[in-house]
Amino acid sequence: MIALINIVFLMLVFFLVAAAVAPPLDREVRLARTDQLEGRSPPDAAVIRADGRLMFRGAEITSEAYLAARLSEQEDAVALRLIPDRDLPAIRLIEIAGELRASGASDIRIVTERGLR
Repeated sequence: MIALINIVFLMLVFFLVAAAVAPPLDREVRLARTDQLEGRSPPDAAVIRADGRLMFRGAEITSEAYLAARLSEQEDAVALRLIPDRDLPAIRLIEIAGELRASGASDIRIVTERGLR
């Protein structure tokens, strides 16, 4: 049994060394750096402040008015983007999403910050 385990292990090592998992990158290619880019929110997104106020393009707005404004910009299905403040209570975010659903929104997306550590 030990001999069989040794053979399987040696075959595994052989295939890991012999096979390329992915083709190597061209050594002359220099990848773009994105760590210095300034992040911006999508221009069609509504920001929800920590106190629960909904802001769209710098003005306070109701959830129904936000949906109407987005629908007037495009005739087809619109994806609504909400950017909540990290201190916003989750229940308030759910309430706003519920108001938008009740007004007829079918595609609501929450925009968050993705941390790479």
